[in-house]
Amino acid sequence: MTSPHRSPAPTRPEPSAAGADANTFLLAGTRVSAPALAPGLHVVATPIGNLGDVTVRALETLAGADVIACEDTRMSRRLTERYGITTPLVPYHDHNGASARPKLLARLAAGHRVALISDAGTPLVSDPGFKLVVEAAEAGHTVHPVPGASALLAALVAAGLPTDCFLFDGFLPPKSGQRRNRITALASVPATLVFYETGPRLAESLADLADRLGPRKAAVCRELTKAFEEVRRGDLATLAAHYGAAEAPRGEIVLVVGPPLEEAAGDADVDEALARALKDATLKDAVAAVAAMTGRPKREVYARALALAEGRAGDKAADD
Repeated sequence: MTSPHRSPAPTRPEPSAAGADANTFLLAGTRVSAPALAPGLHVVATPIGNLGDVTVRALETLAGADVIACEDTRMSRRLTERYGITTPLVPYHDHNGASARPKLLARLAAGHRVALISDAGTPLVSDPGFKLVVEAAEAGHTVHPVPGASALLAALVAAGLPTDCFLFDGFLPPKSGQRRNRITALASVPATLVFYETGPRLAESLADLADRLGPRKAAVCRELTKAFEEVRRGDLATLAAHYGAAEAPRGEIVLVVGPPLEEAAGDADVDEALARALKDATLKDAVAAVAAMTGRPKREVYARALALAEGRAGDKAADD
């Protein structure tokens, strides 16, 4: 094992205009000094909506850092101002990552303490922090995780669906064809599925999920930890109908879909599912998806797929 990179004895930059408030934060109305922070990249989870969910360690880290790299300085300033933190904020997001990363890595090489946060929740979960962490680790800098809130986990525990095995797949593709192909590829995964979604696309995504996955249980979790928090549960078709008839919801949305049903489906259900899946999937992918969805063995589903294809060919020949 190679030994980690060690920088020369680090020196903290001179305090800025923040003056006496530098490296301190407010806790229950009292200004508290942050303990000395080790050099390196500190990946800090922040609240997903309720600012009261921030941890004391997160506040200590943000106050003790030399700089905070964040997606949107306006969003992050709400948190730092709430807790009286004066550490400078610098933007780091998808659009400026290529130019911002070298500057942050140079700070790390100089022995600085760099905090990385996202707009909300845990960094690197559907956000641009991954490349910075990879390059920092490759350069030998220590990466310190500071755990806390996560919309993914908050939704998972509120959904009322199995949590022993789950797969997080980020945002589904925005285009329907690509989205359906992605869902078909996930249909055979024997686990609860978790996605992020936007309000305008929610109804369409639910309809595609219902079409490809069948009557699985699901939950739509919206605005978690905020004033208008909502968790709506039901099967995919019911949820698709509800949101299809309603105005597109606002706010952050996490979609949780239960694992494949254990009860095996009948032949008619298998044939119907195959007919849907074969519209835009290969025979192999369609069979795998329908087998996972219905609980029927793959060999049986494959046989029914061939019979279905032969029946269609016979019908076409008769028409000719």
